[in-house]
Amino acid sequence: MNTKLTLTIEKEIIEKAKNYAKEKNRSLSDIIENYLKTLTKQDQNKKRKKLNPTVESLKGSFKMPKDMDYKKELQNRLEKKYL
Repeated sequence: MNTKLTLTIEKEIIEKAKNYAKEKNRSLSDIIENYLKTLTKQDQNKKRKKLNPTVESLKGSFKMPKDMDYKKELQNRLEKKYL
């Protein structure tokens, strides 16, 4: 459901934003809505990604070789353990 929203923004910014929207063949409302979705999604991701304090303290203490294939290494160790 769409709801109207009134914003107070400098006139010059509004004109630039309208021109930008026109160049991109999009509505200004659509651009602002997608921007707000992106902002709120980032906030949700930050909340979800909080690490346990113990894990947080260990972060960065192990340096993997740049050529290490994590998935392949995990697969090999699991095969050794269960096969």
